[in-house]
Amino acid sequence: MKKHRANVFLVLGAAVMLAGCGSGKGDGTQLRMACFPNITHAQALVMKNQNILEKKLGDEYEVTWNTFTAGSSEVEAIFAGEVDIGYIGPVPAINGNVKSEGDVTVIANAADAGAVLVKGSTSDIESVSDLAGKTVAIPQIGNTQHLCLLNLLSENQLAPVSAGGTVEVVAVENANLQNMFDQGTVDAALVPEPWGTILTASDNVDLLLDYQDIYLNGDYPVAVVVVRNEYMEEHPEVVEEFLKAHQEVTNEINNNLESSADAMISELEALTGHAYEKETVLGAFSRTNVTTSLNQEALYKFADTSYEQGFISALPEDGFINTALSEQIAADIGE
Repeated sequence: MKKHRANVFLVLGAAVMLAGCGSGKGDGTQLRMACFPNITHAQALVMKNQNILEKKLGDEYEVTWNTFTAGSSEVEAIFAGEVDIGYIGPVPAINGNVKSEGDVTVIANAADAGAVLVKGSTSDIESVSDLAGKTVAIPQIGNTQHLCLLNLLSENQLAPVSAGGTVEVVAVENANLQNMFDQGTVDAALVPEPWGTILTASDNVDLLLDYQDIYLNGDYPVAVVVVRNEYMEEHPEVVEEFLKAHQEVTNEINNNLESSADAMISELEALTGHAYEKETVLGAFSRTNVTTSLNQEALYKFADTSYEQGFISALPEDGFINTALSEQIAADIGE
């Protein structure tokens, strides 16, 4: 399954120059994008809402968007050749790279942090160490928030029941957490934004750890961008134009959050049928850093933890991360 992944980016410069001399536009090229209807996929929401890629690439390119609610589903779509470039959580990105034997590469960061640990207001939990014997919810088994929780437990000499410890870790859809706190069926939850902001706005959920206390002082990716290497080899000019748009939208969000939030709210409502309050979205971004700069060490730490916990069968090989083009674009455009 390997498709010369070590050389994909080495030949990029030459390939883009050749593309400008006659390939690309006019050949009916498709770009099939993927994202989640999540605040942490902010650039994707703005791009989709404002047709930015369509405008940048022109009418001779066909841009389609696929939305997912689970990283595993997006990875399967990438494997099936139904997605070319995707916004995805770092842990599913790692899984995709390992399972494809290197055919999925991380080419940019999208957002950092954006998660908090919350607890029931009437609980006796005052610190992570008090989670002993408690039930803690995470969105999915093996996802980014799950790995962050496992790290927090380990730092406090705790372990989940599945590893012989006393903390019951359960996967719960974020939208169901309020009811579970109301019913007392969970004691705490490690959740991504905007759910931290939503839950702590209620009367019976309090903040236990803010975003900077979850993992690496908040300097870890919560959303990254991946590409199928085959698509990168065949259409490097499209990947470059996408990365330019990705950087430009990142800058726009950071410079004009108010107007960007309106586009995100509109797109989220179109995708989910749920209308988010603008105050909630802005609150979520107080805990989420929208950036194309990737802390590669943090991503490798996630890989190590995934391997140790048995979520992946091997560690990613060299070439798993290649952000050279993204970094060059950031330098040219400015952050």
